[in-house]
Amino acid sequence: MENSLPSIPAKRYFTIGEVSDLCGVKPHVLRYWEQEFTQLRPMKRRGNRRYYQHHEVLMIRRIRDLLYDQGFTISGARNKLQELVHSERERRRINGESLIDIDLDDDDGLESKLKDDPQVVGNASLLALNASQETLHNLRLELSQISQLLSDGA
Repeated sequence: MENSLPSIPAKRYFTIGEVSDLCGVKPHVLRYWEQEFTQLRPMKRRGNRRYYQHHEVLMIRRIRDLLYDQGFTISGARNKLQELVHSERERRRINGESLIDIDLDDDDGLESKLKDDPQVVGNASLLALNASQETLHNLRLELSQISQLLSDGA
């Protein structure tokens, strides 16, 4: 599956049309998958234009593999992705590794792993997404605490 898809260029953001070409999936399918897979959240700008990051393109390829090549249902693919995240978290916890240890700049290594084992890349993209979500969650908590301190002092 992965070998027939073009390599992902070294860009920060991709439009829905570019992702469609890179992943072999029509744009309306990508929009539908956003509703079905909560891990898939492209940034939206003016006019609701979607901009996907590298890890999201990898995740879409993983979802495509699960649905089209491995024959999973949407629900089954959703469960499989959650399983992968939990098993990778558990593996990292046992090995004493942090989710933040992921090298997001190592695109060449990631791309070569993609050709050898798409599951490795699927796990890496899910971990990158979870690390981002974890960071955002921590920032929200910190901002909430700062806001509380400011309101208490006023």
